Amino acid sequence: MVSKQNRKYCHRETGSKIRPTVVVGLFLILATLTVYWQVRNHEFIGYDDDGYVTENPRVQNGLTLKNIIWAFESTHKSNWHPTTWLSHMLDVQLFGMNPGGHHMTSMLFHILNSLLLFAVFNRMTGKLWQSGFVAAMFALHPLHVESVAWVAERKDVLSTFFGMLTLWSYARYAEHPDTNRFLPVIGFFVLSLMAKPMLVTLPFVLLLLDYWPLRRAKIRSSDDDAGNLQPRSLVFFLIWEKIPLFFLSLASCFATFFVQRKGGAIGTFDTHPFFVRVSNALVSYTKYIQKMIWPDNLAVLYPHPASIYWWQVIGAFLLLSGVTFLAIRYLKKLPWLAVGWFWYLGTLVPVIGLVQVGTQAMADRYTYVPLIGLFIILAWGVPQLVDRWRHKTKLVFTILTTLFPILIATSWIQARYWQNSITLFRHTLDVTSANFVIQNNLGFELAFQSRTDDAIKHYKEALSINPDFEMAYINLGKALLSQGKLDESVNYYQNVLAIKPNYAGVHHNLGIMLLRRGEIDKAIFHFREALRIRYDYAEVYNSLGAAMAARGEIKKAIMYFKEALRIRPDLLTAEQNLNKLENKMALKSKVTLDFK
Repeated sequence: MVSKQNRKYCHRETGSKIRPTVVVGLFLILATLTVYWQVRNHEFIGYDDDGYVTENPRVQNGLTLKNIIWAFESTHKSNWHPTTWLSHMLDVQLFGMNPGGHHMTSMLFHILNSLLLFAVFNRMTGKLWQSGFVAAMFALHPLHVESVAWVAERKDVLSTFFGMLTLWSYARYAEHPDTNRFLPVIGFFVLSLMAKPMLVTLPFVLLLLDYWPLRRAKIRSSDDDAGNLQPRSLVFFLIWEKIPLFFLSLASCFATFFVQRKGGAIGTFDTHPFFVRVSNALVSYTKYIQKMIWPDNLAVLYPHPASIYWWQVIGAFLLLSGVTFLAIRYLKKLPWLAVGWFWYLGTLVPVIGLVQVGTQAMADRYTYVPLIGLFIILAWGVPQLVDRWRHKTKLVFTILTTLFPILIATSWIQARYWQNSITLFRHTLDVTSANFVIQNNLGFELAFQSRTDDAIKHYKEALSINPDFEMAYINLGKALLSQGKLDESVNYYQNVLAIKPNYAGVHHNLGIMLLRRGEIDKAIFHFREALRIRYDYAEVYNSLGAAMAARGEIKKAIMYFKEALRIRPDLLTAEQNLNKLENKMALKSKVTLDFK
C-alpha cells in the first residue's frame, strides 16, 4: 500500500518503469559481485567456522534424516537455529568441504537480500531511485562484509533473507488485508527466527512501516477491514493483527536466553557490570553511526572495555536523545526520519549488549539489518535537503558516482582481509588493542601450521592481557605437548592449577595428558575435579568414560558415555566410544553363548 501521492507516481511511471527497475537490479547484482566474487577463493576461518562446519561431524555428513532431526533438537553453539544448520548441511551436500562453495552461497543470499530490499521499498513507496539507493547502500557498505564473507555468519544472511520475504509478504497483505495473505507473513517470520533470532523486533518494524510508507494509520474508507475504525481503534487493530508475530518474538527471546545461558554464552554482572553495559550500549549506538559514515579500522572482534570515559557516554546520550527528539518533533512532516531512526534503534536492541553475549563490545555483523534505517533517512532526507538547489540533479549525480565506487573499493579491500584466518587476525590486531581472544586465535592458527614458537608468543601475549583467559592456558599446554614436551606440558598445567585451581578446561586437558602417560587414577581425579567445577561438561564425561574403559570398568564407562550424550546429544566422539563398547560387549556375550 502506498500513499495517494505515491500511487500517482506509480501510475505516471508505468510506461517507462521497467527499464529503470532492471537497471537498478543489474547494478545491485554486478556491484555486489565486484566486491564479493573474490570469496570463491577464500578459506574457512578459524573462528566459529569450526563449530559450524569444519569440525562439526553432523554438518559434514550432509543432509540425512538423523542430521535433520539433530538440527531441530540441537542447541550447539549456544543457539537454536535449525534453518541455519540445514543450510550448512545442504552446502556440504552440494560442495563438500570446498570453502569456495560455502562462501558463494552466502554471497548469493546477500544479493537476493539486496534485490528483495529494493523490491520491498519500491513496492511500498513507489520511489524507485530512493529504494535503489537504500538497497545499494545495503549491498555495498563495508560494515556488511563480515556477515557475507564469514561462513559462520550464514545465519545473518539467511535470517535476513526470510525477513525480507516477510516484509514483501506484509506489503502484499497491507494492500488487501485477509488471513490468506497474512499466513505467508507468519511462515517467513518463523523461518527467519529459526535461522537467527536477530529479527525478534520485526513486528515493531512492521508497525513503523504501517505509519510510513504504508500509511495504514490513515486507511481510506474503501478498505474493508478497517475503513470505519476511529484512530484509537485503528491503532489497536494494527497491533492486534500482529499478536501472532509478537507471540513468536517473545517465544524466540525466551528460548534464546535459555539456550545461551545453558551454553555459558551470557556474561555475568561480575564480568560486565550493568552500568558498563548501559554505557557501552549508548557509545556503541554512536560508534555504529560513525563507522557507517567513515568505515575504517573494521575488525572481526572489538574487545569489551573495562570502563568507558564519562564524556563519551554523555556525548552519546545527547546525540541519541537529540535525534530522537527531532524524529518525534517532525513526525508528521518528516515521517521517514522517525521510521528510519526507530528502525535503527529498535533492531539493534537484541544485540546492543544489555544482555551481554560473548566478549565483544560491538560487532559489524550486528549492523546488517539496523543500518537500513539510517539508509532510509539518507535516501529520503538528502533529496529533500537539496530540493530547492538550482543544480540539485548534478549534485546528487556527483555524490552517487563518487560514493558508490568508494564503497565498492572499500568493501573489496575489507573482504580481502577475510581470505584466511591469519590475514584476518593480523589485521584485527593491527586495528584493535588488548585483544586477547584474537591473540589466542592467531596462536592457534600458527600452531596448526606447525609454527609452534610463534604460537606460544601469542598465547603468552593473550595471557598478559587477560590472566584469567582459560583457553590460552589450554592452548599453551597443547603447544608444549606438540613439541614433544609431555612432561613439561603436564608440569605447566599443574603450575597453572596451583595458582588458579578452578579451571575446568585445564583439569580436563591435564587429565587427558596423564591418561596418555598411563596414570589413570590421577587422570580420573582431574576429570572429577573438572566436573566439580562444571557439572555439565559433556567432553569430560566422555574422557572419564575412556579412563574407566582403560581401567576395565566397562559398565561405568558406558554410564559416563551415556551421560555425555545426555548433556550433548551431538557429541559424536562419545557416541562412537559408546557404540564400540556396546558392540564389544555384545560380541563377548555372543562368543560366551556359542561356547556354552
